[in-house]
Amino acid sequence: MKFILDNWMLIAVVLSAGVMLLMPVLQGAGQGALTPDAAVQLMNHQKAVLVDVCEPAEFAAGHVLGAKNIPLGQLDQKLVTTVKNKALPLILICQSGARSGRALSIAKKLGYEQAQSLAGGMSAWRSANLPIVKA
Repeated sequence: MKFILDNWMLIAVVLSAGVMLLMPVLQGAGQGALTPDAAVQLMNHQKAVLVDVCEPAEFAAGHVLGAKNIPLGQLDQKLVTTVKNKALPLILICQSGARSGRALSIAKKLGYEQAQSLAGGMSAWRSANLPIVKA
């Protein structure tokens, strides 16, 4: 007990650092982050639409079969015309999952309530040994 009383500031710093480290993980889980296996299930059973938000050169280097390429900078203009049915599940993907997380908030603002981001992006897809297509 004496240790806690003598070092209360150190303990507070450690606890706050731990909370800050856990925040991105907890926020990512709450924003509809999908595993590659869950994405495949959505694609097979619910006809989910896959939108790759990478730049065209990255998309050509390797993408998921059937994915539509809309770069993140053009997503707010082109998503509505590319994916007209807002009731279908929408899976957003990029190389690492960072851009698709930002794309998720854009898609939600546009009315795609079933939009989700692939956690880990194409890196996670490749790690799961799932097929990719090169243009």
